[in-house]
Amino acid sequence: MSGKLFGSIEGGGTKFVCAVIDQENQILVENRIPTTTPAQTLGACLDFFKQQGALLGGLTALGIACFGPLAARRGSPDYGQILATPKPGWAFTDVAGFFEQGLGIPVGFDTDVNGAALAESFWGAGQGLSDVVYFTIGTGIGGGAMVNGQLLHGLMHPEMGHTRIPRIAGDESFAGNCPFHGDCFEGLASGPAMKARWGVPAETLEPGHPAWELEAGYIALAMQGVVCTLAPQRIILGGGVMNADFMFPMIRQKTLEYLNGYIHVPEILERIDEYIVPPGLGIRSGILGGKALGELAHS
Repeated sequence: MSGKLFGSIEGGGTKFVCAVIDQENQILVENRIPTTTPAQTLGACLDFFKQQGALLGGLTALGIACFGPLAARRGSPDYGQILATPKPGWAFTDVAGFFEQGLGIPVGFDTDVNGAALAESFWGAGQGLSDVVYFTIGTGIGGGAMVNGQLLHGLMHPEMGHTRIPRIAGDESFAGNCPFHGDCFEGLASGPAMKARWGVPAETLEPGHPAWELEAGYIALAMQGVVCTLAPQRIILGGGVMNADFMFPMIRQKTLEYLNGYIHVPEILERIDEYIVPPGLGIRSGILGGKALGELAHS
């Protein structure tokens, strides 16, 4: 087979999605491997890529967009490791090093949301922009950021899902669902938080249910904070909760209300529908995020 082939891993708390993707972003083969122990899960992923590399003609690079917290800053002594995660058995697992040694090819490594932000910047809703923030709002909440055309790391990487946001009036009795912070963004607005508050999964709630008004309010509070902190050129909202696409107009309107006229730019004041948007890559943002990280590692 001609052309470069990239391996991609979207590493999550319940499954690792492995794929081989060509230069045109066509997924040639894909496999889902349950997240059990590091040895079992990573070993099965390695076997998959070795087998597919032999069948398809070799991989150019591998990119891993993984759950965290993790060490994504090249040059740090623990680069490539998952850090002190609550996922049993996974703390301080050297993920990138395992595949570099096993495959002998360049390996890119970052958070799942930074990978998605990169993919959306390359091929999706963030094309042509240097400053983009991507959120996934689902089982957890995470945010990835491109700043001046570079993925944001700092000491480690953004943890936007664990920022504290104000309580909305009437919701004071809900303790929050985050085991670390209680009522952080994730603790108030993730899918499990919605289920804990209302007693049923979010996807079973009717569009007119008051849950969605409250959810849109919390998301908009977080968006106001991101606008004032990072001033991105676009915000992209993905994840399972955002499958309820009727929330986008609510979130946009509430974000404008919370900003209260303070940010005077037409991209927000006049074109908010183009500013807070769904992923251009749809459900492929994560797996193409791995490919994008692989491309960076190869370049």
